[in-house]
Amino acid sequence: MGWAEESGSLVVSSGSYVVYQGWGVAGFEDLDVWKRAVELSAQVYLQLAQSRDFGFKDQITWSGLSIPSNIAEGMERSTPADQYKFLDYARASCGEFRTQSIVGQKAGFVTNDIAQGWINGLIRSIRDR
Repeated sequence: MGWAEESGSLVVSSGSYVVYQGWGVAGFEDLDVWKRAVELSAQVYLQLAQSRDFGFKDQITWSGLSIPSNIAEGMERSTPADQYKFLDYARASCGEFRTQSIVGQKAGFVTNDIAQGWINGLIRSIRDR
């Protein structure tokens, strides 16, 4: 983990995450990755609203919802260690969500187009962060 001062803000870097602290910090609502994760979560809820397989529906909506929730919670934490921990939880939830999307596709709960759209959106969010 390293750090450097940048325009009155402390930049803490550990691996693939960069956390900004100090003046001028944007809230999590301003993060593109959070916005995309919220859209993904909403899409999952809308697509599965009529699903009668409650086990699958609950599991995938929960993992989809945990992605933006953990990003938000991490960015609201006061220590870099806590921020990293919750961003890592969000990353892990992405893996869980991708797996459930593939299973849902193979089981016929979601169409190939919908599952691929969700996964491609998730990959873009991760790649562009």
